[in-house]
Amino acid sequence: LFLALILLLVMTMLILASVRGTVMQERMASNLYDRSLAFQAAEAALREAERWVLENPPKPAAGACDGSGNCGRQVPGAAPVWTVEANWNNAHSADDGHGHVIQIGDLPVPPQFIVELLAEDMPEVNLCETTSVDPDAPCYGGPEGLRYRITARSGDEGRAVVMLQSVYAVPKPAGW
Repeated sequence: LFLALILLLVMTMLILASVRGTVMQERMASNLYDRSLAFQAAEAALREAERWVLENPPKPAAGACDGSGNCGRQVPGAAPVWTVEANWNNAHSADDGHGHVIQIGDLPVPPQFIVELLAEDMPEVNLCETTSVDPDAPCYGGPEGLRYRITARSGDEGRAVVMLQSVYAVPKPAGW
C-alpha cells in the first residue's frame, strides 16, 4: 500500500509538470497570435495612412497637433509626437469620419495612425545616372515636395502593442 501511494504521488507530480508545460506553451502561442494580429492591423493602418496622405496632404501648424491626428513640424527638443498619449486620443482610425478603409476584421482595439509633416520645402532633385542600387550613391531620385512621417499603432495595454513608422514622400499639390 505504501509503495502504491508513492507511485501515485510520483505520477501526480509528472502529470502536473506536463500540464504546467502545456499551459505555458498555450500562453506563448496565444501571445504570438496576438502580436501577429496587432502587427497586421498596424501595417494595414500604415498603408491606409499612405494612401490618405497621397490623396489629402494635410498642412498642420508647426509645433502642434490638430484634433484630427495631423501634426506639424516638431519643435527641436520636444518629445516625439508618437510618445505623447494625448496625440493618440485624437489619432486617425477607421471610424474617425475621414473615410479610412482599414480591413482587419473584428479586433478589440482598432489600429490608429498619426501623420507628421517633416518637410514641405524639399528641393527638386537630380536623378542618378546609374541603375545600380547603392545606398551610398551621391544622388537621390524622389519627388519634389512634402515628406511625412506616419506612425501606426495597434494593440492595447496588457496585450501585444505594435507600432510601425514610415517616411512618405508626396508631390507638393498646386497652391500649397
